[in-house]
Amino acid sequence: MEWADFAELLIAAVSLGSIYALMALGLVLVFGILRLINFAYGEFIMIGGYAMWWLQRLEFGIPWGFVALFAVVVAIVTALALERVAFRQVRASHGPPINLLLTSFACSAVLQSLVMVLISPRSKGILYPPLVSADLTLGPLRIAAFDIMAIIVGGISLVGLTILLRKTFLGICLRAAADDFTMTRLLGVQADRVIAAAFAISGALAGISSVLYFARIGLVKPDIGLGPVIIAFFATVVGGIESLAGAVVGGFLLGFLTVGLQVVLPTSLLAYRDAFTFLIVIIVLLVRPQGLVPGRHIREVR
Repeated sequence: MEWADFAELLIAAVSLGSIYALMALGLVLVFGILRLINFAYGEFIMIGGYAMWWLQRLEFGIPWGFVALFAVVVAIVTALALERVAFRQVRASHGPPINLLLTSFACSAVLQSLVMVLISPRSKGILYPPLVSADLTLGPLRIAAFDIMAIIVGGISLVGLTILLRKTFLGICLRAAADDFTMTRLLGVQADRVIAAAFAISGALAGISSVLYFARIGLVKPDIGLGPVIIAFFATVVGGIESLAGAVVGGFLLGFLTVGLQVVLPTSLLAYRDAFTFLIVIIVLLVRPQGLVPGRHIREVR
């Protein structure tokens, strides 16, 4: 393999890993506080896609940057709405922890059904600027402009989240709640506000992920959230479900595996690429059952 080919594959892997890392972070943030795997998280990404599609249907010549921002805002609002209407009510009932998990499945099913009834069960196309699908040529290198965009957006998001958690009062509260939620409440921090903030940040990461994710596939449909939530779940588990750094590591590992297997697998086996990816993940977990970055959650970024 020529060095140019290797560099192109590396950039593509980093690009995909950036998207997967953002997805995983959105999932692990809520888990750090509630110990909840929110399986409705994929629907936040799906809702972001439909938000872009709906705004583009208005045909008012809205700048694409505003369309992307609208997707992020709608994902945040959706996350906050579910936290207030569903998850908070279930927590207030003081039932067993599994009730929250069942609630996440119920929210996922409800959102999918609402989209099917109110919009359509069929796929909808999302338009992106021509630049997104363009290629950049640098000597022998031919790089997709989307890959550069994903790396930049992903990097800015990761740095921004790190600064938020390290330098702001909200970040301190989130880190404290992840370490010891009971003690944090005893110190006067309002639990509902901390949890709502975690859901809002999770929704923001889902919205950013949706903008990047749908740039790759171009279509949104009601059940499309299943794929991203499975990716995010596997990334958090293999990286270390109690570690933000682990979520990032797991996301990039899945990105590199996906791109690498696309290259090394023979054509007859490409249809089974995902199966090979998750098989490798299982092998990693057999060697490191606690994850690649185990034992700590938000304390990782202090």
